[in-house]
This record gives sequence, structure tokens and C-alpha cells, in this order.
Amino acid sequence: MPEHTAPALSTKKTGSAILETDVALIGAGIVSATLGSLLRQVQPDWSIAVFERLPGAAQESSSPWNNAGTGHSALCELNYTPLQPDGSVDITKAVAINEQFQVSRQFWSSLVQAGHLSEPKQFINPISHMSWVTGQEDADYLKARHEALVRHPLFSNMGFSTDPGEFAKRLPLMARGRDFSEPFAITWEDDGTDVNFGELTRQLLAHVAGAGPLLFEHEVTSLKRDGERWKLSVKNLRTGEKTTARAKFVFVGAGGYALPLLQSAGVPSVKGMGGFPISGAFLRCTNPDIVAQHQAKVYAKAKGSAPPMSVPHLDTRVIDGKRSILFGPYAGWSPKYLKEGRLTDLVASLRPMNILPYLSVGLTEFGLVKYLVSQLLQSSSDRIAALQDFVPSAEASDWDLYFAGQRVQIIRGKGAKGALEFGTAVEATPDGTVAGLLGASPGASVCASAMLSLLERCFPKDHERWSGKLKELVPSYGTKLSDNPQLHQRLFEESAKALELTPAS
Repeated sequence: MPEHTAPALSTKKTGSAILETDVALIGAGIVSATLGSLLRQVQPDWSIAVFERLPGAAQESSSPWNNAGTGHSALCELNYTPLQPDGSVDITKAVAINEQFQVSRQFWSSLVQAGHLSEPKQFINPISHMSWVTGQEDADYLKARHEALVRHPLFSNMGFSTDPGEFAKRLPLMARGRDFSEPFAITWEDDGTDVNFGELTRQLLAHVAGAGPLLFEHEVTSLKRDGERWKLSVKNLRTGEKTTARAKFVFVGAGGYALPLLQSAGVPSVKGMGGFPISGAFLRCTNPDIVAQHQAKVYAKAKGSAPPMSVPHLDTRVIDGKRSILFGPYAGWSPKYLKEGRLTDLVASLRPMNILPYLSVGLTEFGLVKYLVSQLLQSSSDRIAALQDFVPSAEASDWDLYFAGQRVQIIRGKGAKGALEFGTAVEATPDGTVAGLLGASPGASVCASAMLSLLERCFPKDHERWSGKLKELVPSYGTKLSDNPQLHQRLFEESAKALELTPAS
């Protein structure tokens, strides 16, 4: 990309306000905040402007109430360890995701030590991560999964049991009233965490704010090339005033709105791409007597044609110093691309090149459509019945339903065909001057790794000069922890100390 200079952030009047900046971050969520913090560390003389359409930071998918806060490290998510036809379990994806989460831990702990993040317990707490299955076939699978993972240095502390006593000891709320006659199995990893990505985002953006303005209630409506810079058309949602910003590098971390903005910028790789929105809801319990009986995040297997992001789980959450329990998700559907989006979002994303991929996915993903319809038709008693699979003693009066964040899954077009992808992808212009994140979970938990890769991809001329600083921020940078167990153990212990983490009891 073009070489950056370091002008002071300025506003000029040429008929309308023009904001000149080195870097523009669209969306005030965890991914933009992470990239901004990295740039503040490696290039502190660059100006950075952040544009957010809502009144504050982390009010969409990064809000702690809009995600499960699992700190996805593949300790309990069974969809990352598929069973193979020969009976073995493939742990490749689990290892890769855990490696990426270790990068996030190291980055956060470095910022804590440097004073850019404070009071770690506000954003990360130790919570045991557990998997639970029923039926002999799934119990055999979980045993095979445990045997495959526990031999790996990143998962060496994982436990396994089929004993009702161990179940009751670790999961007293789930044990009460349970019939243990059916075969079951559990695994646990006591070094798991609960992450408040909203608080983490706010703290990171406070650090980023030293490089330029945080412009809330400012929506970027289009993104166009303007010579060697990019012109952002910006609308002040408070006053209705339309302004212009110009930046040398633009990152679009706007959740579901990233796709239309990348389309606006003409990013070649998003031609023919679409987005399939899926909403979610959770049951929440704040009764302290009940909350005290469950100190874990427990993941089961998805049923039928449910997508990976709809795997049922019972999660302890720590938000603003208070503990609660969430159960879900219950899937839903809306044409909005954000929770605070517009009903026209899906229609507005249609382009001549993505209409056929949309129709193709509608035909090939009939199982998913059927699943979503069944979820939409659920009654309150249906939801409680699903909860009672986890908590047999659950009573509806202790749980309230709330609607969480909106996710937009990628539909990647290949000619007239489309493929639905359940993951995240960073798309960029060939020169690396515009990039954006598309997709959903586990984006938040692995965003440090994703943004380090983005720096290498989009700033090739600067990256070598930055490598020393990046190695300070993430000591394992450029190294596979799975190939160096001693390094992993040392860095894990150091990050645990900096982040004030002790194993969950």
C-alpha cells in the first residue's frame, strides 16, 4: 500500500467538512479496537479515526449480552473436532483455534503490563470449559476426542469422566433431578475463560483514542477511491449533516454492514458474495441461589441440521462484576444485518453477481431453512423444555428470554452456485489499502491473530520494521506453540499472572 506520512489530524472546510487521517476504522467493535491498538503500538505517529453508527462502543456483536463470551479456545466446542469415517477424531481445527486464542491472551497481557488495559477481572475471568454428551455412541466419540486432545501440549490438562459422582461434583445444577441411567460423558478444562468483549473493546478504544477522534453516531455510507486515498461519505446521525473523510488505509469492522461497504469499495473478492443473517436469543438466569450452583461453560452437540453457531450451551457469565447463567442459543431470522440494523439490509446487499448464489444456497441448505423455521415456531414451553435437557429442575419463572446479536454468515459465490460458510474471513483490495472482516464466531476470540495476519498482508513495506515490536506484544509471534511445549507453558503462566487468572474452582 502507499507509504504513510504522519500528518496531524485536521478538519478542512471546502464546502463541507473533510477529515484527513492515516487510518479509518469503521465500526467500534472488538476487531477494530484490536487493530487500532496494534497500530498504536507499532506506529504511534499515525492518526486514527474511528466511525461508529451507534452512540457508544461495542453495542453490537461485541456487547457482552450479544455473545456467549466463551473466549473460543476449542476446549469445549465439539464442532471443531469432527469424527472421521475411520473412527478417529480430527483435532486440526481445534489446535489452530487454540493457538490463535493464546495469541490474544499474550496481546492482552502485554497491554496490561504496559498500562494500556487495566483491572483484567473487568474483562476476563477463569471459568471451566466443559463438553457433555449423552448416549453410548456420543460418549464413545467424546472419549476418542479426549484421547486425541490430551496427547497434545495445548490440551494436556483436559479431564474425562463417565462417573455420575464427578458430574454432580462439577455440575451440581445440571445433576439435580437427573436420571443417570443413560450413558453420558463429560470433559473439562479448568483453564478456560469467560471474556467480556464489550469491556475489553472499550478499554482498547480508550488507548486508540490517543491517535484521533472516536466519532459515535457517525455512519459511513459509502467508500470510494480518491486518488491514493479513500473517500468515506459520513452521515452524522444526530444532526443529519453529511461530511467526508479521507484515509490512506481503511478497515471495515462493521459486523454485518461490512459486506455492503466492501461492495461499495469494489473489493474484487466480494463480487458475487452475499450474506445470510441469523439472529439468536438466550434464556438468562440472575437468581443468585441458582447461579451459585453452576460455574462452567458446558457445550453439547448440535441437533439435526442445526448450524455450528447454534450448538446448545449453558454458560456462566461475568459481566460488570455480576455472575449470571445463559442458555441457548435459540436461532431466529431477520433481514437485518445488525441488531440495530434496517429491515432493508438484505435486499440492499443484492447485486447482479450474487443473486444466483443466494438462490443456490436457498435450494442446497434446505435443512438449515427447516431448522430456522422450527426455531421460529418454538413456544416458551418449548424453550424451557430444551433448557431442561441441561437443567432438569429448571423453572420458567427463574429465566427470562432476551435477544442477542445478529450474525451474517458468508455466502461465497462461485459462478451461479453459492456456498454458505460458518466462519470468518478477511477480504482486502489487491493493494491492501482497504480490508474488512466478514462472518461470525470465533472472530472475537481470535481477532489478535487475525489482525496480525492483516498487518502482514496489508502493510508489507512496514511489517519487517514492526516485527520487533510485534514480538514484544506477542512473544510467540512467528512460532507454533504446539511445536514448543516449554514455550507454551511459560507464556501461558505469564499471561495468566498478568491477567490475574487462576484455575476455576
